[in-house]
Amino acid sequence: MDFKEFSAKTVDQAITNACLELETSSENLEIEVLEHGSSGFLGFGSKPARIRVRRKPEQDPFIEEAAEKKPEVKKEKPAEKPVKEVKKEAKAEPKPEKKSEPKVEKAEVKAAEEPKIVQRSQEEVEDIKNEAKKFLDGVFHAMNLEVVIKMEYHQEEGNLDIDFSGDDMGILIGKRGQTLDSLQYLTSLVVNKGKQGYIRVKLDTENYRSRRKETLENLAKSIAYKVRKTRKAVSLEPMNPYERRIIHSALQGNRYVETYSEGNEPYRHVVVKLKK
Repeated sequence: MDFKEFSAKTVDQAITNACLELETSSENLEIEVLEHGSSGFLGFGSKPARIRVRRKPEQDPFIEEAAEKKPEVKKEKPAEKPVKEVKKEAKAEPKPEKKSEPKVEKAEVKAAEEPKIVQRSQEEVEDIKNEAKKFLDGVFHAMNLEVVIKMEYHQEEGNLDIDFSGDDMGILIGKRGQTLDSLQYLTSLVVNKGKQGYIRVKLDTENYRSRRKETLENLAKSIAYKVRKTRKAVSLEPMNPYERRIIHSALQGNRYVETYSEGNEPYRHVVVKLKK
């Protein structure tokens, strides 16, 4: 297969586009980065990332090697002289102990028990927002970024939703959203310090969370089709728990494939395999 060129805002997004179009994961692709892309200055002079991709050569999964079994020829034993039977008490052989197989975590669809939601006064909500904004303003100032921050606290769920906007939000998203996830984790530590009950913090920019969810759901369906067609299990790239749950949920009701997670963080990944 010839190389095919893909471009996107970042190299990671270009690889994701290639995986979706070629209906496979990146481990099955030969990837050559042509340009890493640049954000320019305040959004001006930006250049997209460009990659060249092609599938790695693989054997045809539908061709099975037929191993011919040669008929066993039983050799006749020479006649043996009669021997007086000596009766011995047969000792029962100890049964081999069954080795416990390592447990593999099944689909991570079931979320942990929801923490108790605390009803907060308007003054408490404002204090929570101010603490989050003070922390994030310090981070963005250190990064020399001008970012507009919008916050909304939902009393019913106990959630603090924070949305960013600015000229170059790709820096805050990072590779596969890792920078955004790290900021979300740190902000959560700041606003929950010394508070009663748990405040769930969600950070987003340029609708990244929704776009990423849609991309992963499409990827899950493509991989499921490939697994059903080739009858071979596919291991996806390492993902955080939230993204692994998206894959599990997308394929939970599939009649032909099932999913499970294996490996240790941060390399834990989802495996899609054919149902038995």
